[in-house]
Amino acid sequence: MPALLIHEGEWVVVCDGAKALVLQNTGDAKFPNLKKVEVFEQESLATHEIGSDAPGRSYSSVGHGRSAVAQTDWHDQAERDFLAKLVKHLDAALTAGKTKSLIMVAPPRALGMIRPTYSQALRAAVRAEVDKDLIKLPVYEIEKHLTGAAKP
Repeated sequence: MPALLIHEGEWVVVCDGAKALVLQNTGDAKFPNLKKVEVFEQESLATHEIGSDAPGRSYSSVGHGRSAVAQTDWHDQAERDFLAKLVKHLDAALTAGKTKSLIMVAPPRALGMIRPTYSQALRAAVRAEVDKDLIKLPVYEIEKHLTGAAKP
């Protein structure tokens, strides 16, 4: 990954479907220093705790045929809900003037879920998207990966 220039005061949002770190560059573009602003975590629940209904059945309008309806993927839905709440929070932070631009870092699947929920203001504020799963790394490692200091 080529080195990413992180501007002074810019936010770096590192997330997946269950956790998000909001980091701010307290250094400058040449010597970034990422500090935690906020951490969001979704409680990890078992499938039977999220949704307990059995898959539905559909009856044919003609004859005696029946067919099953696909089971809802409750974890997928929980991830989408978590990312939608994160977007609302980031939107509010932009409106409040807490940051002017940000960099989104998430695995490709999470980026695919979060992009459609961007407001126009957030879409304009996202300066870069990095499709990497860095959420489990400590902040200094995230900084190294983004600035190109880490060895692949």
